[in-house]
Amino acid sequence: MIAAVLRAPKDLRIEQCASPSPGPDETVVRVNGAGLCGTDYRIWNGDRPVAYPRVMGHELIGHVSRVGRGVRGVSTGQQVAIEPNYSCGTCPLCREGNRNLCLSRVAVGIDVDGGFAEEVVVPARCCWPAPAGIDEAQLQLAEPLAVVVRAIRRARPVSGETAAVLGVGSLGLLAIQVLRARGLRVLAVSRSSRRLPLARELGADAATTIGAGREVEAARTLSGREGVDLVIETAGTAPAVTEAIDLCRPGGRVVLTGLPHEPSQVDAFQVVRREITITGSMIYQDEFPEALALLASNQVRAERLLTHRFPLDRIGEAFAAHTAPESIKVAVTI
Repeated sequence: MIAAVLRAPKDLRIEQCASPSPGPDETVVRVNGAGLCGTDYRIWNGDRPVAYPRVMGHELIGHVSRVGRGVRGVSTGQQVAIEPNYSCGTCPLCREGNRNLCLSRVAVGIDVDGGFAEEVVVPARCCWPAPAGIDEAQLQLAEPLAVVVRAIRRARPVSGETAAVLGVGSLGLLAIQVLRARGLRVLAVSRSSRRLPLARELGADAATTIGAGREVEAARTLSGREGVDLVIETAGTAPAVTEAIDLCRPGGRVVLTGLPHEPSQVDAFQVVRREITITGSMIYQDEFPEALALLASNQVRAERLLTHRFPLDRIGEAFAAHTAPESIKVAVTI
């Protein structure tokens, strides 16, 4: 098979590799597409070291081509979305239901070879059958949508409440749609105005850029009170944590999904004085079924976010496109 093999930072080569064979309880998936995200980019440029050589790619969709002994629930030829993180299943965190926090969790495309290849081997339990008739462009965003679904679940939204989504990258634009599907009014907040028209098209009731207190005033205008009921932070920067708290009303909730790579400063006085609940949200536990249902029902229009597609042999162009201002989600098609 053909795969894009990272030999060292920025040394990505298209190579002929041996086709994988499934072990017990494993499947081999013929990859149709793999999304490229910020984690892939950080691995590619060396900011996040991995064991080389490595085949990246964890936002995977495809068709099951072979199954190993003992596989149940999926069959050859079935279209699937891949849940690319799997836990040990035996540690205290896993046993208590927190498998997403497992310290021995394996990430496809990071710890083991992933989907920037014609085929990938994954545990059968990581294969989620696609809803009948779903468009492939919709299915491509299943993995990041599952991340968003968990974050919003942890915010405990109630229909009729107000929410702010901080950051309008792919996660933020997905979050706007999920919140709208839950019956909330939504404010989109971004450092740039470039994607705010799209945020409105996808359901945001209001949109604003950060600066000179515009975002706080917009949150108060939307909510008709001191701030919004809940904030979903997707920006992944240190300042975003403080900005999220500023948008939230006293007694409100903030859910952090971004992973800033520098220390964040939090005004603990404001958190205590206003009784703000701050919650972290890490990937997903059992959110793939809801994500797939939202896509199948078109309550989430994920295809609007898929701005660039490149064949595997042009994967270098995909990494270049990832940082382009007009890019939202880049996918590699195989």
